[in-house]
Amino acid sequence: MNPLAFGAEGGLFRRLRDAAGADWTGYTWHPFVRRLADGTLPLGAFRHYLIQDYLFLIHFARAKALAVVKGESLEAMRGKAAAVLAILDETKLHLRYCAEWGLSEREVTEVPETAETVSYTRWVMDRGLAGDILDLEVALAPCTVGYGEVARRILADPSTVIEGNPYRSWIETYGAEDYQAMAGAAALRIDALGVSHGGEARFARLARDFAEAARLEQRFWQQGLNAG
Repeated sequence: MNPLAFGAEGGLFRRLRDAAGADWTGYTWHPFVRRLADGTLPLGAFRHYLIQDYLFLIHFARAKALAVVKGESLEAMRGKAAAVLAILDETKLHLRYCAEWGLSEREVTEVPETAETVSYTRWVMDRGLAGDILDLEVALAPCTVGYGEVARRILADPSTVIEGNPYRSWIETYGAEDYQAMAGAAALRIDALGVSHGGEARFARLARDFAEAARLEQRFWQQGLNAG
């Protein structure tokens, strides 16, 4: 059993993750991530990432709102509605976190979205609008679950530096029990939707979407490195 992977053995999430292969590894162990782990990431790269991540969160909330519309049951709709509110609250926390890095609210909110941010967020919405709840959740999962795996990879790597690492708080946020539990639940939801929504028959298309999301995540990291 892979200690880094979320989801059930043989479930849809694991199968999508494994099918993505190098695209998934290139995302979850991108040079941006490795330099977060050892503390050598340039401050400018991290600040650029923080700003674009705030803009990303706004569209992530919109995608979760679409999941309310696409939800397969009242219970699912309630869960997604709660997720929308949680993300909107997170935008406030994100602005406070940005302030700790010397970024004012004005600096964050007045910066335009980059091409990488636009292409990723609009692609997710497009998959959700064109497909059903499974298509949307598969497009979203690499972000939610992937960050959980990123934290696991960082914490498991012997070259990771925690003490004195300027990015320790970021690492600990995604490595924390509550985020790990959320990532695990998101992976298991993909497994469940795979059973209820014909994931086996649709696997080829779902795998293409999952791998594309992983590639878009790579580009999101890379824009930070390029800015540093």
